[in-house]
Amino acid sequence: MDADRDNYYLDQVTISEGSEDGYQYEEIPDDDDLSLTDGDEDLLRAVQTVQEQAEDVQSQRSPLSPQRPVSHRPEVVDDFLRNFLIKMGMMKTLECFQTEWYEMMQKGLLQPEAVGFVPDVYASNQMLDSEIKSLKKEVETYKLAASKAKETLVKLQKERNFHRMHHKRVAQEKNKLINDIKRLKAHYDSYEPLLRQLHEKYQTVLRQKMLTSLERDRAVGEVTGLQATLKNLESGHKVDLPVKKDDVKPNKEEGPTQKSIREAREKELLQEGVALYNAEKDPNKQIGKTHPKDSEFPPDNRVNPLLAQLKGKSSHLLKTSGYSLSNTLKAHELAVSCLALHPRKEILVTASDDRLWKMWSIPSGEIIMTGEGHSDWLSGCCFHPNGTRLATCSGDSTIRIWDFAKSECILTLEGHTHAVWGCSWHSCGDFLASCSLDNNSKIWDLNSERCRYTMRGHVDSVNSIEFLPYSNIVLTSSADKTLSLWDARMGMCAQTFYGHLHSCNYATFNLKGDTIASCDSYGILKLWDVRKISVMLSVDAGPHPGNQVAFDPSDAFLNSIAIFKNYQIICIARQVMTTKCRSGILCLFNILH
Repeated sequence: MDADRDNYYLDQVTISEGSEDGYQYEEIPDDDDLSLTDGDEDLLRAVQTVQEQAEDVQSQRSPLSPQRPVSHRPEVVDDFLRNFLIKMGMMKTLECFQTEWYEMMQKGLLQPEAVGFVPDVYASNQMLDSEIKSLKKEVETYKLAASKAKETLVKLQKERNFHRMHHKRVAQEKNKLINDIKRLKAHYDSYEPLLRQLHEKYQTVLRQKMLTSLERDRAVGEVTGLQATLKNLESGHKVDLPVKKDDVKPNKEEGPTQKSIREAREKELLQEGVALYNAEKDPNKQIGKTHPKDSEFPPDNRVNPLLAQLKGKSSHLLKTSGYSLSNTLKAHELAVSCLALHPRKEILVTASDDRLWKMWSIPSGEIIMTGEGHSDWLSGCCFHPNGTRLATCSGDSTIRIWDFAKSECILTLEGHTHAVWGCSWHSCGDFLASCSLDNNSKIWDLNSERCRYTMRGHVDSVNSIEFLPYSNIVLTSSADKTLSLWDARMGMCAQTFYGHLHSCNYATFNLKGDTIASCDSYGILKLWDVRKISVMLSVDAGPHPGNQVAFDPSDAFLNSIAIFKNYQIICIARQVMTTKCRSGILCLFNILH
């Protein structure tokens, strides 16, 4: 019975989702038989277990040969003494004994027959002594086994208590879940009448709406017929007035009847939750409406005078050892973020993270002017086509226009909600395009000093923007891995280029306007055919990000493209310079012909 009580079995029980039997788990009674009562009892039990194991091992062994009876041979006195002395370690006494013993035997004083045997009591005492020692060793072994068994028992008891506690917790959670399921079912049952009632109300309202729509259409038809009859009576001939049943819009000659019908229709739409169109609140209409000082976009049929440079091919880029350092300038205290060359003069402008822009005379490196006004780092700068103004954009979400003649900022353009990354002038000089971290680009009118269009379409930061020279086409590159072509006259996207797998940092046109070069954050350079809207060439320029890319003005082939990367040199017609200089030092190079 004890063995059956110590055995436990686990039965698999499947609980259905809709079970409502309210089954309660019974608690497992404590097993008092496994508790520790007395150390001696455990020791005796362990000794008994070891003895049983030893008996089993001896019973399993098969005897190799039959046991023979061992005859008892009494021990002689001298051998007993020698063994005793050796056992006790009395070697000096043993030597004296043997010397005297054998000396007496040689002299004939000691007869071998006179030497007797050791009494049995001494032999038995010696055997009992040996048996006591062996039993002591066995007792130590049994004690060690008992201690190990005790540790195992304690460990098993702890495991039993842990599993018992876990079982109780699972049973409690199961009962709680069953109660929750019952409560949720009751809650769901209470909602069914309400849902049924709402469905009936919806059907009733839908039928009323259909009847109202039919009555409205009939009233519109009657009003249209009355208007036609009235005009026939006034003019003397038949007039047909087409009227749309789904939409009644007021016109300049709207009568009181039409006005009442339109008001009823608007009221009905408002009750249905449909927002009415209001032209005054339309942001596109508000931006696109005319202003007395708005500039007109030039026509797109103008000829680009820079195309004449394509007749000759440049050979300076093919030379590998034609560059020499001409000057080094300590331009800024912080990193140089961008630079721009004057369109006609030997003048260079640099912008930096120290919130300043500086104008330099090259190659002498003399400073001409310093601009201060932005409240955050500068990200881009661009010369006006006639070279009399400069546009700078900054992390403070503004674009500033600087007049060199007045040596001051003449205009601050505000409208972006995040940092402005770049800007570009229209070739006519009346418009400026900007791109920002707020995913939008804007077209600014410098005469009316307002934003003409906001170009929305990218889903991530717009990193660069550029006008096609002598055209109204704008090119943008974005962190959403796409390039887009926009019509600046309407602010609409005309084409999107897909192909980059990483954030596009910069994109630019060649002089003909039929090829686009772009670079991304993984150093991949791509050439795009604008007419076919496809990739012409893809080049992996290295592990570092590509910050900027530029075409050589006299050629449109791949070997005339320079990609701007961190700490690398790029080529520009007359001189060579670094675009991203984290130390704030600007290096100028001359091209040797």
